[in-house]
Amino acid sequence: MSTTTAAPPKPRAVFTQGSLARHVLVMTATGSIGLMAVFAVDLLSILYISWLGDPALTAGVGYATQITFLVMSVNIGMSIGVGAVVSRAIGAGDRALARRLSASGLVHSFVLSEAVGLLVLPFRAELLEVLGARGETLDAASGFLAITLPFAGVMALGMTFSGVLRAVGDAKRAMYLTLFGAIVTAVVDPILILGLGLGAEGAAITTDLSRLVWVGVGAWGAVRVHSLVAFPRRAFVIEDIRPVFAVAGPAMMTNIAAPIASLYSVKVMSQFGAPALAAGSIIDRIVPVAFGPLFAMSGVVGPIVGQNFGAGLLGRVRSTLTSCFIFAALYVAAAWALLFLASPEIVRLFSARGETADLVLFFCYWGAAAWAFLGCLFAANAAFNNLGYAKLSMAFNWGRATLGFMPFVTLGAHLYGAKGVILGAIGGAGLFGAGSIVCAYWLIGRLERPALANKSALEIKMS
Repeated sequence: MSTTTAAPPKPRAVFTQGSLARHVLVMTATGSIGLMAVFAVDLLSILYISWLGDPALTAGVGYATQITFLVMSVNIGMSIGVGAVVSRAIGAGDRALARRLSASGLVHSFVLSEAVGLLVLPFRAELLEVLGARGETLDAASGFLAITLPFAGVMALGMTFSGVLRAVGDAKRAMYLTLFGAIVTAVVDPILILGLGLGAEGAAITTDLSRLVWVGVGAWGAVRVHSLVAFPRRAFVIEDIRPVFAVAGPAMMTNIAAPIASLYSVKVMSQFGAPALAAGSIIDRIVPVAFGPLFAMSGVVGPIVGQNFGAGLLGRVRSTLTSCFIFAALYVAAAWALLFLASPEIVRLFSARGETADLVLFFCYWGAAAWAFLGCLFAANAAFNNLGYAKLSMAFNWGRATLGFMPFVTLGAHLYGAKGVILGAIGGAGLFGAGSIVCAYWLIGRLERPALANKSALEIKMS
């Protein structure tokens, strides 16, 4: 009897062949299903809380979300970094390196995110007060964070597993990871929030449960199905800090820019009172549901670019970006039309009244304009990260969050009140979104020049 064991299957660089437009659409569609499920149940959470009839609780969850988003940005950055280096290794045909980098990246993600969560935990009340939270709103937000921040490392593991699955091109199992977490949330949320009357704390408990499900499903796909995670070794974990953080470091800084801008927006909105903050909380839940496919696209385009770049196929990298930009424009046009038509129902659904209702309607009428440019910015940033120019991604996101956001929002608020905050965000997004498109094509052209020069030299030598 033979004692030879079959080698684990070698991950194929599936994105280096076939239609790039199809790869973008399939990966975005499958990614959107899981992601939209998460956003949808998050929307339900705030809906259930709004049904309790206390605007302070709704605003409190909104405040807590801003702090959570800051911690989540670290996790997003790590998943981008791990996914980029793993997809490059797969594109280059080095399976052993891909397995090693996956293992090291998971350790890096857990340790860093858990440290950040535990660091923020004792100062959560002070941070919320800086944002303007007071009284019952402050208590609700602080209670939510007390339950969710200790699970920051668990969330990091789930998101990194998702990055590994996307890197190998397994869109279906990456979708399962978030989809099953969303199902758990959809079932448990109404029981805890409405049935047991736990309010914001009930939503927080459900959030932690869904994160545990993410990890379980992600580990099954990456470890059991693809055998793409080696056992982590201390020497490799230390040695791999450099390649992983070469992408993850700037990616984290890139993603931290968005919550910084969001925190500034909340700070500006707070001067207009609880109704404006409640509207902001509702809008923060509408945006992911309405524009979830753009977030999904930004996550899936990285592995497509990474595999083709690892294989030296820069022409396919350029075509990938073009497909993403076209998709973003067409999708935003459709989503904007739906938001416009559904705006009265959205207001009724959340029982919004007065100024809160006016601001939600204003966003549905005009706020979507910013996302045509933000979708392009997301795609360009993914390209920068996977082409070895993560600092460009960081520069564009921080530029948009500071020069392209704060002055615009401040001026808008001064001229037009709370609605001016929305108008200001549109202006900054347009400026930096358009700039990112130009820069992305310029970068690919720059990377192509040495390859074309070498090809010409070889042809001359052979002639």
